[in-house]
Amino acid sequence: MQEQSKTNKPRVFSGIQPTGNIHLGNYLGAVKNWVEQQEAYDNIFCVVNSHAITLPQEPKTLRLKTFELCAMLLACGINPQKSTLFIQSEVQEHTSLAWLLTCITPMGDLSRMTQFKDKSQKNPKQILAGLFNYPNLMSADILLYQTNFVPVGEDQKQHIELARDCAIKFNRDFGETFVVPEPLIQKEGARIMGLDDPSKKMSKSSGHKPNHLISLLDSPDEIVKKFKKATTDSEGIIVFDETRAGVYNLLVIYQCFTQETRTQIEQKFANKGYGDLKKSVAEVVIEGLKPIQEEYLKLTNAKDYLQQILQQGANHAKIIAQKTYQDAKEKMGLI
Repeated sequence: MQEQSKTNKPRVFSGIQPTGNIHLGNYLGAVKNWVEQQEAYDNIFCVVNSHAITLPQEPKTLRLKTFELCAMLLACGINPQKSTLFIQSEVQEHTSLAWLLTCITPMGDLSRMTQFKDKSQKNPKQILAGLFNYPNLMSADILLYQTNFVPVGEDQKQHIELARDCAIKFNRDFGETFVVPEPLIQKEGARIMGLDDPSKKMSKSSGHKPNHLISLLDSPDEIVKKFKKATTDSEGIIVFDETRAGVYNLLVIYQCFTQETRTQIEQKFANKGYGDLKKSVAEVVIEGLKPIQEEYLKLTNAKDYLQQILQQGANHAKIIAQKTYQDAKEKMGLI
């Protein structure tokens, strides 16, 4: 039996890993949209710390980063009165359902997952079973909450396809159990590229490179410095041209913060140089991140309040998760 949203709004689930520093790509490609769409959906947002351990983590650092990320999501505007926010490992049904799905998922489907290929190539000596199986945990995250939509970038649709396949197969073989989720693709700003190499997506895994990403906690001086060194080209014309990745990336970031149209932005920078563009982008980013940084500082100094919000979120998530898991477990013949 599928448990539907009690708000009669379509349910959205999304997760984010607490590894590295949350950056501009995470914010503009995901979190900002989560915040802006809170009224439209029944939202469940999860800090997926169990996903993080598919690669080796230092336990104290992981624990600290988990709480820091929760504080940052709230600082960005996730409202606990409108959305459910919790830590994945606090709801045991995620891993329990992942095992059920693992038992019906062909190994060939998992071996074709792009992120497994990428991570295993980068860390050939650290190819662990958890890394291979983590798409089943991702499917469990989604299916556990009878999710209608999953906000993803165009490059992440493969994981939603696996979750859809799992839901369809389970419903066919064991009876109607899961909502079959749909990807919610964000067009504008969904793919922010690295400042040092605009051919590659801005990524936490490349955060060790000094000018690759803008962290949401970077100081104004750091932001100015990084944008000054951002890769552009030799053409000197400032227009939205996707074939000119560096300039295009800067213009997309500017548009995401200002909400101006592309025509307005191109007119503003007509007959101006890349120095002007980089300076203007840095200014709107600094201004846009200032209230987030101030709220983050308040939240990290109010640990009891943060814990209370996360406990409330976990309690609400458990109500839905336990019902879904119990139904799936019984249908597979488990007592």
